[in-house]
Amino acid sequence: MTSPSSTTSHKPNPSGKQIVVRQLQKSFNGNTVLNDFSLEIDQSEIVCLIGPSGSGKSTLLRTLNGLTPVDGGEIEVCGIRVNDPQVDLLALRRRIGLIFQSYNLFPHLSVLDNITLAPTSVLNEPIEQARDYARELLCKVKLEHKADAFPGQLSGGQQQRVAIARSLAMRPDVMMFDEVTAALDPETVKEVLNTIRDVAASGMTCLIVTHEMQFARDIADRVFFTDHGRVVEQAPPEQLFSAPQDPRTRRFLENCL
Repeated sequence: MTSPSSTTSHKPNPSGKQIVVRQLQKSFNGNTVLNDFSLEIDQSEIVCLIGPSGSGKSTLLRTLNGLTPVDGGEIEVCGIRVNDPQVDLLALRRRIGLIFQSYNLFPHLSVLDNITLAPTSVLNEPIEQARDYARELLCKVKLEHKADAFPGQLSGGQQQRVAIARSLAMRPDVMMFDEVTAALDPETVKEVLNTIRDVAASGMTCLIVTHEMQFARDIADRVFFTDHGRVVEQAPPEQLFSAPQDPRTRRFLENCL
């Protein structure tokens, strides 16, 4: 792989769009998961994706991070053409934080070491600088008292907040959240959603897949409703939730709200 400075895949985006997806196609074993999927997200914009399970939302996030190759279409994130055959995936993933349902913390490392591992090993940050920033991030996710704890000593919600802090430690330009509260008990959902609110309020570009409709309504600049692998409707939250235009959107919201 080539570095961003030596390939045409990384360039400033004159449109100011942080994420551009055009006519994305993706199938698994003949089953179409993304079908002519398109969206654009501006810098510092907060976009929520809602829709029935299996409508391609999680697959979309994985394609944006280069984890899942696509069959057709174009993807550009932070000026990097993701589906360029010569794309520098390491450079791409430094720009994107991706949080899954599973926390994927290293059980044998303390909370502080979980957060500092990538900045010191990938970004070559001095350890004291990385630790200072990690403690700052732990304060932001309200877990400063857990720096020396191990993941097994934390609740699910606390582990998810550590995972968010760990991702932020890489100083990404875009944060993507994939149903991060789905595996949590109701008591801990709120604390994780509040952490995401704080991240979004900092000016971070955020793409959030969620089944939490009220959260999407409160936090998003725009909400995209997806079904059968394509965008059915997109609008500001007040418009989409109060006056959806497409019958599929209306049926979905009637079942959720």
